Amino acid sequence: QVQLVESGGGLVQAGGSLRLSCAVSGSLSRINVVRWHRQAPEKQREWVAIITRGGSTDYADSVKGRFTCSRDNAKSTVYLQMNSLKPEDTAVYYCSAAMDSGTYWGQGTQVTVSS
Repeated sequence: QVQLVESGGGLVQAGGSLRLSCAVSGSLSRINVVRWHRQAPEKQREWVAIITRGGSTDYADSVKGRFTCSRDNAKSTVYLQMNSLKPEDTAVYYCSAAMDSGTYWGQGTQVTVSS
């Protein structure tokens, strides 16, 4: 198993930036992919970004060009750098880790973007 803890959320004005962290217990090398997701009030959870064990990334169209996913293997942490934030980015952001044994989720961190 693995535990994930998100942090870095908060309140920011439109156009601002935040960097979310997803701290993973143990080595990232055990994990196939890490995904970021978000869920806005009264909306379904949606996928935001993915980073593979090899460092390849992909993004939802709604965040492409504004969000960047990266990983620090030494710190067992995956980051989501969010720039040019918009009010519609307001949501609880979650990271998940897909391993051979299953998929594990963090508890989420709130991001609120004011207009």
